[in-house]
Amino acid sequence: MQRELLHRRYLCIEGNIGTGKTTLAKRLAQQYDARLILEQFADNPFLPYFYENPAQYAFPVELFFLTERYKQLERILLKPDLFVSQHLSDYFFPKSLLFARINLPTNEFRLFQSLYQILQKQLPSPDMLVYLHRPVEQLLELIRRRGRAYEKHIRTEYLQQIQDAYFDYFKNIKSYPVLILDVQALDFAHREEDYELLRSYIEREYAPGVHYLSILRP
Repeated sequence: MQRELLHRRYLCIEGNIGTGKTTLAKRLAQQYDARLILEQFADNPFLPYFYENPAQYAFPVELFFLTERYKQLERILLKPDLFVSQHLSDYFFPKSLLFARINLPTNEFRLFQSLYQILQKQLPSPDMLVYLHRPVEQLLELIRRRGRAYEKHIRTEYLQQIQDAYFDYFKNIKSYPVLILDVQALDFAHREEDYELLRSYIEREYAPGVHYLSILRP
């Protein structure tokens, strides 16, 4: 088992809904013996209601995510464990702000943003962020296949808004590498060769800033 992912103590895997970020995070964490940090989205009691009635439940759903993500990261990242050298997460904290900007009206977003900024200052940035990109049409099919009842209301337009929000945010990141990987040609959840190909890209050294790469099978 390999022990170090290029000395990255804190690596985040991100992506739109259905891209496979949790699947990849679990594989990498196991292979590199990293402490795995998984978003507990299923614990959000407002999430099923939000997909049915976004206008009514957007603020409680986003506030719950914000506070739960902060508590999880604060407990793990700000209290170092001498026996853990690497952390690998299937989300990064700013996603709270990106989703809130999409889902909340202006006045509620301003309130949310104020709280976010207070909490965000206390958390470390990742050493690298890996963003898995797939076309929206492919995401809809992957979401349909996994069959979560509360996700059946997700629309093409919503997924496109999320994608645009991430890409917009990445433009301003200069202090650490952001690796945007187009993985539409890969099935790394079921094909070992696809996983190994994807892993080979993540293992490389990258300068701070945004890097766009399409991964195609040989």
